Amino acid sequence: MTTADATGLGATIRSWRDRLTPAAVGLPAGRARRAVGLRREELAELAGVSVDYVVRLEQGRATTPSAQVAGALARALRLSREERDHLYRLAGLQPPSDGMVSDHIPPGMQRVVQRLGATPVAVFAADWRLLWWNRGWAALLGDPSTVAPNERNLVTSRFPTAAGRGQLSPRLIVSENAEATDRAIVADLRRASARYPADPRLTELLRTTVAGNPHFARLWRAGAVGTHAEDRKTIHHPVVGPITVDCDVLADTDTDLKIVVYTAEPGSEEQTKLDLVRVAGIVVLTSTDG
Repeated sequence: MTTADATGLGATIRSWRDRLTPAAVGLPAGRARRAVGLRREELAELAGVSVDYVVRLEQGRATTPSAQVAGALARALRLSREERDHLYRLAGLQPPSDGMVSDHIPPGMQRVVQRLGATPVAVFAADWRLLWWNRGWAALLGDPSTVAPNERNLVTSRFPTAAGRGQLSPRLIVSENAEATDRAIVADLRRASARYPADPRLTELLRTTVAGNPHFARLWRAGAVGTHAEDRKTIHHPVVGPITVDCDVLADTDTDLKIVVYTAEPGSEEQTKLDLVRVAGIVVLTSTDG
């Protein structure tokens, strides 16, 4: 094996895969395992790519993953920012600069959200693109994996235009104070636009939404700057019916990533419904997984 073979993209991905245990990424250990760390199938599932593609990457038959795939692999492998940048360079890509919206979820944040268990939780980028969600989120709101990654955006879902509408959830979701929530999201985007003025994805999102949605344009012209912190929503679930939950948004000041969590008052009827949603969701996901 040459030095290039030992330090190339495929070998590096294998070494990162080998150092991860199933428990570290929230997967059951299962029975006897020949793999030191994650199986290729497990990495493929976490990254949202095919097992065949992981095999070709590791064998050196695929050497130029897209930036989207590189980002997904970095998240699945729990890479630090430095390791993520190294992955990008090995793939012949320019690492995301600090002046760009980051889709990278640091390992520490991934550990935090995984420890929330069955509580519905998701992580969004600074431009409100959905990056990660757990089974509780999918059970409550619908599985976002059925939506193309570039359409998983809260802004395009909430402020549709003639060009299209992102569909994050098939459920009817009613905010207790929809106008206040809309203002908070737009104010948060204005803050992001100052932090990432050269980011093409954010720039295009703002351009098309201001031009295509009069309600968004009116709120944008108001010029408010702020963050979206909390809300109360009623979600119309096909199994348990209407369920009212609190929505809290926790933001990371370094990356502007947002952790969105749905909870209900302990011991309340809404908590009972939330528990039923979780159980129903697990049954559906298990049968789907085969």
